Amino acid sequence: MPNILNLAMIMKLFRENRALLIVVVFFAAVYALISVVNHYYFRTYALDLGAYTNAIWDYAHFQWNDSMAFKAAAENLLADHFDLYLLTFSPFSWIFGTYTLLILQICFVLFGGIGVYRYFQLSDKTSSYALYASIYYYLFFGLISALSFDYHSNTVAATLVPWLFYFVKREKVIASSLMLLALLVAKENISLWVSFICLGLMIEMWRRPFWRYYMASASVFSILYFMLITSWVMPALANQHAYPHFHYSILGSKPAEAIMYMLAHPLDSIQAFFINHTGNPDGNYVKLEFLILLIVSGAYILFRKPAYIIMLIPLFFQKFYHDNIGMWGISSHYSVEFAPILAIGIFSSIASFRRSALRKILIILSLGGCLLATLRIMDRTVMHTDKSRIRIYQASHYKKDYDVRKAHQALKMIPDDAVVCVQSPFLPHLSLRDHIYQFPMVKDAEYIVISSKENPYPLTQEAFDLTIDEIMTSGQWEQLYGDDGLYILKRSPIFSIPHPSP
Repeated sequence: MPNILNLAMIMKLFRENRALLIVVVFFAAVYALISVVNHYYFRTYALDLGAYTNAIWDYAHFQWNDSMAFKAAAENLLADHFDLYLLTFSPFSWIFGTYTLLILQICFVLFGGIGVYRYFQLSDKTSSYALYASIYYYLFFGLISALSFDYHSNTVAATLVPWLFYFVKREKVIASSLMLLALLVAKENISLWVSFICLGLMIEMWRRPFWRYYMASASVFSILYFMLITSWVMPALANQHAYPHFHYSILGSKPAEAIMYMLAHPLDSIQAFFINHTGNPDGNYVKLEFLILLIVSGAYILFRKPAYIIMLIPLFFQKFYHDNIGMWGISSHYSVEFAPILAIGIFSSIASFRRSALRKILIILSLGGCLLATLRIMDRTVMHTDKSRIRIYQASHYKKDYDVRKAHQALKMIPDDAVVCVQSPFLPHLSLRDHIYQFPMVKDAEYIVISSKENPYPLTQEAFDLTIDEIMTSGQWEQLYGDDGLYILKRSPIFSIPHPSP
């Protein structure tokens, strides 16, 4: 009898949420066609999927990762990004292999959309917007772009934000606290964002005294956590004893200098926010394109509820003041955090308008604009991006210039415990091992995997060709495999190099 009742409850749940289920299944297929297909066709790379997959292999074997997949000198990976998600996810590597992080990332993104849906269902006033908000979230260009480029823990963290909103709105203290903790341990810079999310939620919950003080305290705690990790913990783990990712030279060399500069030079700071402050011509109009796509996606509606704009402040600052112009635009995973804030903020704002006709118009404009913005990043962008990673509707997404199936078979020739030096696109597929290096860091590698038909990064084509010639003529390597531009070299036994003890 209990089994029959449970089955009946499940069937009832499916019937009541049939539309959401259809949406989730549809986007699960879309995301798999982007992320999983990219991995199979060697469009994932040493940075970052390869390095992170190597890390979860280490964690699953109860050892720290030394970052040697992409660094010349050993250094704890936590010194590069204080990311505890990889520790948590590592057991799944025994099940899903090199696809582990990609599969988990997709699952969390889908879970986040369900969180958006559940949040809007909490109120009769907003329940009719639940499905629209979820579709917006799943369709947002920053989320699609993130899924097209490897795995990143800030993407997973962004998917938990709707659930934080959900538990706070339900006034669940323990669940809200656990969700805050889960966000803080994602990555060091996420804690700064969480501080501003809490400020926004404090405003939204202002009429609830307990939650007003709770969110204010959580905001302060998040800032203190950010300072602790970036000022003490990560420098203590780093070889250079410094936090490695403060690249905001327009503002200063460290956070304190940046704050002082913005206070002392407000007009210059505002100007630098909007213009190409690096002088690199490739950065022209990159910020403008991002802002236009945000506006087209309905971000202007947030002025109805400024609390959500506050939540976006650190995201804009970490993007637009950065030295790397690649951070400014729509590419990679640098816009994914906007997805949950816009999805919830826009449709909460729409629900607050009294006129039904206006609400309907804004829904159409928001969803239509979101779709147009996503199509834009698939079609043509100011900054060059590899469109083959994201154009799932074109044949080029499902092929390469060489036989991919044969390449996968060739990689199986390399023993699981061998030390390997691998060109970037092949590194994620061989990263479930103790020692692996990105080409051209040969070191004590027993095997080298290279392809003349892949991007030579991090080398120029000329340097890549020269390095290959030197290796081929050194007499230290035997060609184990060579076909269609792919080469697997094995070090001759007489030239073997013992791996140094840890």
